[in-house]
Amino acid sequence: MAKICTISELNEYLKNMFDSNPNLNGVYVKGEISNYKFHSSGHHYMTLKDESSVIRAVMFKFDASKLKFRPESGMKIIAKGRVSVFPRDGQYQLYISDMIPDGVGALYVAFEQLKKRLSEEGLFDAEKKKPLPQFPKKIAVITSPTGAAVRDILRILKSRFPMTEVVVCPVLVQGPDAPEDIASMISYVNKHKIADLIITGRGGGSIEDLWGFNDERVAYAIYQSEIPVISAVGHEPDVTISDFVADVRAATPSNAAELAVRDAGVIKRNIKDYELRIYSSLITKLNSYKESIRTISEKKIMKSPQNYFQERRLVLDFLCEKLGSNTSLALMKSREHFARLVASLDAMSPLKVLSRGYSIASANDGRIIKNVSDIKSGEKLDVRVSDGTIKCTVD
Repeated sequence: MAKICTISELNEYLKNMFDSNPNLNGVYVKGEISNYKFHSSGHHYMTLKDESSVIRAVMFKFDASKLKFRPESGMKIIAKGRVSVFPRDGQYQLYISDMIPDGVGALYVAFEQLKKRLSEEGLFDAEKKKPLPQFPKKIAVITSPTGAAVRDILRILKSRFPMTEVVVCPVLVQGPDAPEDIASMISYVNKHKIADLIITGRGGGSIEDLWGFNDERVAYAIYQSEIPVISAVGHEPDVTISDFVADVRAATPSNAAELAVRDAGVIKRNIKDYELRIYSSLITKLNSYKESIRTISEKKIMKSPQNYFQERRLVLDFLCEKLGSNTSLALMKSREHFARLVASLDAMSPLKVLSRGYSIASANDGRIIKNVSDIKSGEKLDVRVSDGTIKCTVD
């Protein structure tokens, strides 16, 4: 018999089935927005349609906050998201995570796919980024030799740190041959160790103009570079694959030059400030030492060393005399104490008792006889008197 389920159970089952289908996660949908509504919660609700079909869609506040444009009804877009079922209504809909206006859709999809693949391969990992040298001796600028970007980079590098040598490595930055040209030049600079820092990029343009820096050949060349790489492509809102792979991403070519070298003027001011601090510290130390020397020179020992040592000798004599006196006194007290102890011990001595007419009787086994019952007739006794021992037999 077939199982009977509730509507909620059925809708939940369908939702789980949609969510577990990988083909319905990360899909790209092209269509026209209609019935667009911006809710006070920050969520965006709409319907996407083409010539013959429609699908309900929603974009939550968190994802919508990253959009660089405001959707509106009638706008043609390419949306990225997942298809799932809303259990309450039992309708499937598209949950949009990102969208772009239609017209650059193919490039956008290619960009996202390459970005995801390279990220999974670890090309964007932060722990693999190389630090920039603090004071690069030579910088290789890989870009078009005729563009505004190279002029901006050279101008700022010269004004900030003219001691650094700059080598312009000309490449194509636009067109079908640009990726191979850029990648080859990065490899060439590494192979021949031309510089200890690389700046690569170009000025602003459309997504098609910047596409040379979205190529995986350029990405791998940057990733494999032993020399640190600064990516400087387009203007601040422009983001390319090269920006993700590079060790440092610059907002603009001018910003790349600022990141590459320190400002020599600031360094000079810092050095001057350090010089003043060191000088001030030395003056303070010298004044302290002068004061210490002046204090020491005014001491009595410095003015009359002989008198000082004579006074010390008098003190030493006094201490020696005091030590001798204290030692004699201590010795006398010890002798008196010893004599008292000897007298006390003598008073307690058994021999002292014997001298007054008493005696001590002991058996042959050494027992002291205290009572008549302690001895039997015929036993031998030793009777100790003051001047010797008397051998006796008990009668």
